[in-house]
Amino acid sequence: MKKCLLLIASFAVSSAAHAHPGGLNAEGCHTNRKTGEYHCHQPSKALSKNTGNSPIESFVSTPASIVTRLNDIVKVGYQGFTVWLDCKERAPIKFRYNAQRDTGNLKRYDRFMLDPDIPTACQQLSSQTYGRDYDRGHQVPANHMDNSSEAIKQSNYMTNILPQTSQLNRGAWLLTEEIVECYRDIDELLVMGGVIWGDNAKDDYFMASHGVRTPDYFWKVIIRGIGQDERAIAWIMPNSIDATKKHLDEYLVTVEELEKRTGETIPVADYAKQDKPSSSWLVPQGCNKS
Repeated sequence: MKKCLLLIASFAVSSAAHAHPGGLNAEGCHTNRKTGEYHCHQPSKALSKNTGNSPIESFVSTPASIVTRLNDIVKVGYQGFTVWLDCKERAPIKFRYNAQRDTGNLKRYDRFMLDPDIPTACQQLSSQTYGRDYDRGHQVPANHMDNSSEAIKQSNYMTNILPQTSQLNRGAWLLTEEIVECYRDIDELLVMGGVIWGDNAKDDYFMASHGVRTPDYFWKVIIRGIGQDERAIAWIMPNSIDATKKHLDEYLVTVEELEKRTGETIPVADYAKQDKPSSSWLVPQGCNKS
């Protein structure tokens, strides 16, 4: 297969192209039900062209991913999800994916790896465990990519991993993943998230071993519906031992507040940016979380 067409895009989330799991036809393409856009994840024909006039420097493009760079930010289009890496931080700073109806149940990949197609200067130094009761926390969960063996493997690249306290990773953060897992069978969801580094250097335990700081907060937004039915829910969660499931509602914020704190632009209707539900969306009884 020839090299994939390099996508030249800005770092702004609102204009960035995004990928979706599931529903691909024989050519690796499908229609995004939210936007009506038809596009391909595994193009059978591709072109590599560099005029030398673009500010974006391409690294490598494979059938599995499309990689572009703007200054220190690297955008990686994996199969089913996109992450943005900050080479100075050696870490993912943002992610985005569409969660559609669950059509797979592939087994989670059993090991973590560096991405062989990303320069080492932009990645963590190791794929080993962090220790100190910190988990290798997925930004995009493997379970939401379980219809594709390639995507579920890519979710275990360290380009999708950051140190999260075990309480957060297995608590509040996990509950947001379970909400997505259940609601994607009701409606197509747009899921976005990222980190807030903060200024607490006391928990930066992994600079020597992994070359990465420990984020102070993680944020996530889930968007469902279109037009006047569009709804959004947003959280900013502390990377602390307090971030258990029972505390998730304490971390609810409006999208407007999240935008102010992160500098991101979330692609949702203005009226939905003002709303903050009184509680997180309930996980429906009997939901299959596998």
